Amino acid sequence: MSEYTAVIRWARSEGECFIDNQYSRGHTWEFDGGVIVPASSSPHVVPLPYSVETNVDPEEAFIAALSSCHMLVFLSIAAKRKYIIESYLDNAVGLMEKDGDGKTSVTKVRLRPHIIFSGERQPTMEQLEKMHHLSHENCFIANSVKTAVTTEIIV
Repeated sequence: MSEYTAVIRWARSEGECFIDNQYSRGHTWEFDGGVIVPASSSPHVVPLPYSVETNVDPEEAFIAALSSCHMLVFLSIAAKRKYIIESYLDNAVGLMEKDGDGKTSVTKVRLRPHIIFSGERQPTMEQLEKMHHLSHENCFIANSVKTAVTTEIIV
């Protein structure tokens, strides 16, 4: 069993009333390695100027976490199968909408990995599909959510 931590820090800015709901949603995420990520609500959820458009929002981070976990498992599987990967690029897309219970949630995430292999061993489309399926089955984050995660292999 492993335990993971994050420190989420927000403070009201001087002059903000707060109870009028007109306050900055800008905050930080602090991680054990020392990285501090500027975060905010999404401008799609809380309008500017109360959201900070340049900061990472929870919905983007959720999509990035799913994509990153999938990629890390995929890289491990490929290495074990002796495939050499030069690069992995995923332009992942998430959809937030009402779910079956009428709650707003990220209902779908589509991973769109484009992988460059080098060397003599090149996987077939069938092998790629199998490795992506195994990656999804073994991704800790995908196993933790009800969001439908699909993979669209970009060649």
